Amino acid sequence: MSVPDSIAREPGASSTALAGEPLARVNRPLAGIHCAEDVRDLPADQLPILAEQIRQLLLDTVLAGGGHLGPNLGVVELTIALHRVFQSPEDFLLFDTGHQTYVHKMLTGRWHAFADGLRRPGGLSGYPDRAESEHDIIENSHASTALSYADGIAKALELHDARNRAVVAVVGDGAMTGGMAFEALNNIGAAPQRPVIIVLNDNHHSYSPTVGALAHHLTALRAAPLGAAMPMSPNIFQLLGLDYIGPIDGHDIAATEAALRRARGLSRPVVVHVETIKGHGHHTACAHAERMHAVEPLVSAASKRTSWTEVFAEELVDIGAVRHDIVAITAAMPGPTGLSRFAERFPRRCYDVGIAEQHAVTSAAGLAMVGLHPVVAIYSTFLNRAFDQVLLDVGLHHLPVTFVLDRAGVTGPDGPSHHGMWDLTLLATVPDMRVAAPRDTSSLRELLNAAVAYADGPSAVRFPKASVGPDIPAIERIDDLDVLQRADDPQVLIVAVGPLAGAAVEAAQLLAGAVGVTVVDPRWVLPPSAALRAECRRHRLIVVVEDNVGVGAVGAAIARDPAISEVGIPVHVMSLPHCYLGHGDRAEILTAAGLCATDIAAIARASHVALTDRAENS
Repeated sequence: MSVPDSIAREPGASSTALAGEPLARVNRPLAGIHCAEDVRDLPADQLPILAEQIRQLLLDTVLAGGGHLGPNLGVVELTIALHRVFQSPEDFLLFDTGHQTYVHKMLTGRWHAFADGLRRPGGLSGYPDRAESEHDIIENSHASTALSYADGIAKALELHDARNRAVVAVVGDGAMTGGMAFEALNNIGAAPQRPVIIVLNDNHHSYSPTVGALAHHLTALRAAPLGAAMPMSPNIFQLLGLDYIGPIDGHDIAATEAALRRARGLSRPVVVHVETIKGHGHHTACAHAERMHAVEPLVSAASKRTSWTEVFAEELVDIGAVRHDIVAITAAMPGPTGLSRFAERFPRRCYDVGIAEQHAVTSAAGLAMVGLHPVVAIYSTFLNRAFDQVLLDVGLHHLPVTFVLDRAGVTGPDGPSHHGMWDLTLLATVPDMRVAAPRDTSSLRELLNAAVAYADGPSAVRFPKASVGPDIPAIERIDDLDVLQRADDPQVLIVAVGPLAGAAVEAAQLLAGAVGVTVVDPRWVLPPSAALRAECRRHRLIVVVEDNVGVGAVGAAIARDPAISEVGIPVHVMSLPHCYLGHGDRAEILTAAGLCATDIAAIARASHVALTDRAENS
């Protein structure tokens, strides 16, 4: 989301605001933090000033350039206390999820780089990054994993007889809703000889408010006086074999330090329950915790355009008004996935299951078994976590579940863990899975309606994190195949996947008069349709353009299709490279990957020339 200037420069947001003066020239604590040891050396009376300076730098940087604001404002004092008690990297500090590590980056000597280029090419990542610093132990931006990392590290330290090194996992209460967290707790609690310190950062939120029975249990624990030894005995953590300290005021540095030192002294698994406020220190971020969880860079109102997510959100509400069997499921992200509107209109038909993608998919299977049509709205990158459930709980039963994959392809500043560049590869392996990739607003609406109308098995609709461009009209439709440009002398066929249709059409225009190019949008990109196979056979060369890794996706499906392979038509696949892409501007990343009009035209021309030369020389 974009942030109005009135919010970005909210009066009274910080009591020690720096009034625009460069931080390095201010004689205050943060300017002297060059490494984690400097935090431990600060006198206690300087810590409130340090906290306020950190908050101001967060506001100045994130509100201007985008990033995760609320989670980091909420962990300022907690992170200071962590670095005063534990000696990173000798002690292992793990964060779940990694979007709450901005303060950690500042306190480990990166505050100047933070101010200069957060989430920009060549700058700091918005998540822990092992290439950035030895203090970033895990590159963790998918929730509910840190406890398993901690369990493994603690086991290794035990084998190395290095138990003097602490293992600390800072886990947001939303991340505790994931099944993997409970798998880890089951193992950590059963090994009292291996000390793992679990700092439960309880701010009542994941992205949106934390849901489920665990949230109710934490509410009961918070009802006890802060600092009480055992507010509810035994609580869930004690029943699992862990000690429990809390609840602690996470904005009281001294109290948090004392609790952490006590936890370290126990030398056994322990949960330190720390209560914080998401957005602490900024009124708007507190009052609108979900809206201010993550913000986009400031843009002018004139330059704002409709996003793919907004189009999906509108259309699903319209479908839901007619189809009373449509239900929607989100894994803790109703706002970012566009389901908030559906939840407001049809509250009984929308389910937030917490950060639990596996449960979301199999629960959807159960809904479909009893006559409903679930729409599971999820980021493409998070579909990876539930692939077994898609394959065997939905696919094996041929259930009518529609997966709406937001943030497919290149996402931009969120980096390697958030690029949605594997969903086509994964879904291509699911028998009878139909996958749609809309190219524009009109096709998104059409394909979403077609997906929820499909009753013979699972379907998916994927689209990117971006604004929707102008509609790209088809000059002809053959069954589900849209022809966007037709060559009089068919030589090269460009098969465009989703929003890359615009670049493909432009490439064809660049080749006009030199090479006969037809451009088609399959609409349903997996599996290849009969109409697409027939069109491929009319051309001498096929170029497939897709924003997914090339392994096993659309291009591979076309190349191995017997109707094409048996007649020897060459297939050239232009895709994202088979590597983990860094963070940066989405358009720049696509251009660097060769998925722009000039590169598509160059590849089509070169491939055609090579094919012609071989034919003439044979």
